[in-house]
Amino acid sequence: MNIAPLDLAIIVAYMAGITTLGVWLSRRKKLTGEAYFLAGRSLRWPVIGTALFASNISTIHLVGLAEGGYKYGLVLGNFEWMATFTLIGLALVFAPFYFRSRISTLPEFLEKRYSRSIRSILAVMAVISALLIHIGISLFAGAAVFKAFFNVDIVTSIVVIAAVTGLYSALGGLKAVVFTETVGTFVLLSGAITVTAMAILALPGVGIHSLAEFKGAVRPGQLSMIQSSNRDGFAWYAILLGYPVLGVWYWCTDQTIVQRLLGARSQLDAQAGSLFAGMLKTLPVFFMVLPGVVGYVLYRGHIGADARQTFPYMCNALLPIGLKGLVAAALVAALMSSIGAALNSVGTLVAVDMVKYFWPATSDASQIRIGALSSVVVMALAMAWSTQGARFGSIFEAINKMPAQFLAPPITTVFVWGVFWRRGTYQAALATLLAGFSIGILEFLVDLPVVGKTQLITEGLGISFMMQAWWNFCLCSAIFAAVSLMTPPPDLARIESLTWPNPLSVIFHGRVVGAFDPRVVASVMVTGMCVLYYVFA
Repeated sequence: MNIAPLDLAIIVAYMAGITTLGVWLSRRKKLTGEAYFLAGRSLRWPVIGTALFASNISTIHLVGLAEGGYKYGLVLGNFEWMATFTLIGLALVFAPFYFRSRISTLPEFLEKRYSRSIRSILAVMAVISALLIHIGISLFAGAAVFKAFFNVDIVTSIVVIAAVTGLYSALGGLKAVVFTETVGTFVLLSGAITVTAMAILALPGVGIHSLAEFKGAVRPGQLSMIQSSNRDGFAWYAILLGYPVLGVWYWCTDQTIVQRLLGARSQLDAQAGSLFAGMLKTLPVFFMVLPGVVGYVLYRGHIGADARQTFPYMCNALLPIGLKGLVAAALVAALMSSIGAALNSVGTLVAVDMVKYFWPATSDASQIRIGALSSVVVMALAMAWSTQGARFGSIFEAINKMPAQFLAPPITTVFVWGVFWRRGTYQAALATLLAGFSIGILEFLVDLPVVGKTQLITEGLGISFMMQAWWNFCLCSAIFAAVSLMTPPPDLARIESLTWPNPLSVIFHGRVVGAFDPRVVASVMVTGMCVLYYVFA
């Protein structure tokens, strides 16, 4: 290890403190099943918003967005700014149904809308996504950073971080996770802002004294959010078509994320928390993607083509002892937040959607034990899978490519069509989930690749993962519509409270109640995002 005693002390103090805080917060009152999995439905909107943001932002983002800024430019920031629009969708389209139906999991909502079999399938798919993406790739990203940052052995990093995160997640439940996420968010942003500020202050050292000189030092288009060429797979139409498929799956239907919203005290808290998270998602472009662009100007002669080293190289080059420990603590905060969120959702899915359903007499204490045990098992499997992270083109590609192929298209289809088209049937949802998942798995195995090094779809056919998400969604939508029209319509009385009459009713239902009505806030946010895109086009 190559780590100063002061930096090590800061990291250890943070990990110990955050673990103690999480367990203590949850032990102030007796844990019931609802308290463990949903924080007793007591969460207010600021906590929900920051927890949504923190459970999303992980080491993958600190490393992957800087890598993307260095390699592609600000265009990778579309994954952050487009999230604002899907979080508006969560607040306006889905949150009212989720809160009013008093569900504990997203698969439970699909049972109410379709059937029990759909609930079981989605629960399995959600556990797979948590294992492969939220935990497995996060562990790989964290281990890779600490290897480059402090020369810590990769296996050691994985074991220590997994053990500490698993401890407070398994013992404390959702309340422990969301409150530690809230603390971690401020630590994370502090670290990201520190690196950004130090990088900008270093620009005069390489002869950059003005914005014009900075623009002249970057690659053409590196400071633009919009690309016309699809050379890197991020053309404007690929973002416009592909991101909503990924975004709706992640922000509106994924248990790991939406579980914070399910613990809301009121519907307004659920909606306001989602909108607040949408506002926070504007920040990473400036504090996580832009540093990668600055890193290209400062250190492209040292980093070369190994863009994955951008963030750790900048930290080693720019930060003194002490500050390096603070940023490392931010990395730990980000990693623990995302993994803790995933572990809590896995425990909820297994205990509520699987065990509780098949054995209704299962006590709260047994559910908590089963949830904790399932978290441990999934963590062990994710640790093994994390060793495969290097097989993807980049860390950020890894967390988006898998859902683009076999998770997001079928799940987004059954949720979106399910709430907007009352004619959609459970047979259609079943066919869509099974067919979409199976076809997507084949695409994933072909494109990983299991044999050889050529990605046959992405590189051979030239179809980026964003466009794969779009075409897979079109295929799943065709399956859903065709099967729905060939099967008997559902009972309208049973699903009426779970669907919108038409898309416009999302905006025009009921009267607007004051300036803080979610629809008013959402319209202001949309206007602000349009201004940002105009400035950074």
